[in-house]
Amino acid sequence: MILEVAILDVKPHLTQDFEAAFEQAQKIIAGMKGYISHQLQKCLEKETRYILLVNWQALEDHTHDFRGSPEYREWCASLHHFYEPFPEVEHYQKVF
Repeated sequence: MILEVAILDVKPHLTQDFEAAFEQAQKIIAGMKGYISHQLQKCLEKETRYILLVNWQALEDHTHDFRGSPEYREWCASLHHFYEPFPEVEHYQKVF
């Protein structure tokens, strides 16, 4: 299992719009091959920061299959305009 980690900095005054858009967009990712689960959490110290954690069966499920899909373009159109700066995404593998 691979954990995708994305720190999302949302433009000021757009957090409610972002949360509403994410509520709809999460259906896109949940239907993808290799998807296991996800969670979106809001930072307590920085009111415009979120963290997105997505569990995938394999790295390629995210980097190749999802990012190369028409569904990814829909995901981008729904969410990417909320971010400033654009998030860096990292992938982690369990050690213990």
